[in-house]
Amino acid sequence: MIFDTHTHLNAEQFQDDIPETVARAKDLGVTEMAVVGFDTPTIAKSLALSQQYPEVYSIIGWHPTEAGKYTEDIEQQLKAQLTLPKVVGLGEIGLDYYWMEDPEDVQERVFRRQIALAKEFHLPISIHTRDAMADTYRILKEEGVPERGGIMHSFSGDAVWAEKFLALGMHLSFSGVVTFKKATEVQEAAQHVPFDRLLVETDAPYLAPVPYRGKRNEPGYTRYVAEKIAELRGVSLEEVAEKTTQNAHRLFRIGAYA
Repeated sequence: MIFDTHTHLNAEQFQDDIPETVARAKDLGVTEMAVVGFDTPTIAKSLALSQQYPEVYSIIGWHPTEAGKYTEDIEQQLKAQLTLPKVVGLGEIGLDYYWMEDPEDVQERVFRRQIALAKEFHLPISIHTRDAMADTYRILKEEGVPERGGIMHSFSGDAVWAEKFLALGMHLSFSGVVTFKKATEVQEAAQHVPFDRLLVETDAPYLAPVPYRGKRNEPGYTRYVAEKIAELRGVSLEEVAEKTTQNAHRLFRIGAYA
């Protein structure tokens, strides 16, 4: 039983085969997933999927590449949607200095605003950071991680950054990047994260793990991420699956943790 804590089953790449994708995930032992919506259309699709599939939960928020489109109307809509029963987190939010669709100050304002929303609605946050690790850390430290905690999604830092975000109270989620041969720093971080703060994900349809690198990623491939982490830590796949799923349930308040 594996929980994909960050996937985009709501992306256009899946529009023709969602039922088949969900079925393939189950065949690979991926029995639950959080579908992340990051703008108006993808949020609507995430919410619809969480109603349609028992194994699907929603994380919704406003992506940093969309920060310039964040308005009071968007915020009011988000507030209404964050109260829906299968919404388990606010995200993905943060900073993206790679695409730099909007200036740093605009991204920072929207990031801070959504951290406040997460606190108001008692939800964990899912963080996107690209080429912006230091500023992401600074803002999280200044604002304070919500009481419910949060996730550094598709963590791409080294062990030093891992320790810094863990000290703030964040969980670290590893994607297919951890399977890449040259991702030695990420692999080292994955070896040392405390088991109770470790999560796995795909970020599908992006970042497909080995042996599917370069192809469309899908939620079932979380299994290969979990297998790699098990190898790196010298434990069984079953232990990684059990611990990371338990962590997701506790963070998202699912099942026994509701």
